[in-house]
Amino acid sequence: MARTRTGAAGTIVLIHGLWMNPRSWEKWANRFEEQGYRVLVPAWPGLAGEVEEIRRDPARVSGLGLPEVIAHYEEVIRDLDEEPIIMGHSFGGAITQILLDRGLGSVGVAISSAAVKGVLPLPYSTLKSVWPALRNPARMNKAITLTPRQFHYAFTHTLTEAESAAAYERYHVPGSPRVLFQAALANFNPRAATKVDFRNPQRPPLLFIAAEADHISPPNINKANVRLFRKSSAITDYHEFPGRTHFIVGQEGWQEVADYALGWAAHHSNTPV
Repeated sequence: MARTRTGAAGTIVLIHGLWMNPRSWEKWANRFEEQGYRVLVPAWPGLAGEVEEIRRDPARVSGLGLPEVIAHYEEVIRDLDEEPIIMGHSFGGAITQILLDRGLGSVGVAISSAAVKGVLPLPYSTLKSVWPALRNPARMNKAITLTPRQFHYAFTHTLTEAESAAAYERYHVPGSPRVLFQAALANFNPRAATKVDFRNPQRPPLLFIAAEADHISPPNINKANVRLFRKSSAITDYHEFPGRTHFIVGQEGWQEVADYALGWAAHHSNTPV
């Protein structure tokens, strides 16, 4: 990943989720750069490049698992010359939690976060959203692309069909079902990739942002995650935005979410643990 000059305000690392790539952060990255930050948006392994290019070659993410994705981001952040603000959406939110637990970053924001090991709620809307990838274990090592209808239910169900179609064409890429299988079975795996120490008192401050209308990661998943982290003396906060879907980082009103996330992170980035 190319290095850039350190921004006057510091560095932010943005981590995307499953079925997306760095383009999903384009609005946030521009907004943060305008405020003086150096913004890095590393892709998951195999997902660098344009959305259209990835769709033409979905095999590039076949068999990709969470350990490889997490290790990739850990390497990126350890190579930096300062502790960044880490923000992640969906599975990027789970990865943010894991990286903070490993002592990386100055502060973290998990947005509509996927569940880590220990989070028990499994709402029907979550299962329905990810079922296209889970329904056939024999395809675990194949790349799965959502249909526009499946994407609309999972990511953008409060948007019009035209708005959802535009988001689908702009941002959706194939994803690896292996990631979902590893997350789904985490509570039965003592060595799960999504395991964190909820009692870690040295973990940097962490904010959970939930979307009230989210089908993939509804507020009850995020609240359950927060309750587990409240076992620690480290700072853990929660904020919920009404009417937002899992497409919270891109749908109308994204500016409010981005500004809240950055304001909280900037306030807590120098707070002693």
